[in-house]
Amino acid sequence: MNFDQEWNAGELSCGDLVLELRRRLLEAPGQVFKVIALDLGAPEDIPAWCGMTGHELLAQDLDLHAYFIRAKS
Repeated sequence: MNFDQEWNAGELSCGDLVLELRRRLLEAPGQVFKVIALDLGAPEDIPAWCGMTGHELLAQDLDLHAYFIRAKS
């Protein structure tokens, strides 16, 4: 999948992860981000957060801990 930016969040906990992710997405409306997140809660938290905030989760690869998110415009 094509993406504009990549961010490796490593093992950031979901609270810190979504705060930083929010900042990054707000700075780049319409861009697609590849986010690597190793936190155990990320597979449930990132899709739920995208749904609540209006950002579009395009795909996720749980084997690679990768999430592709389009920032809302």
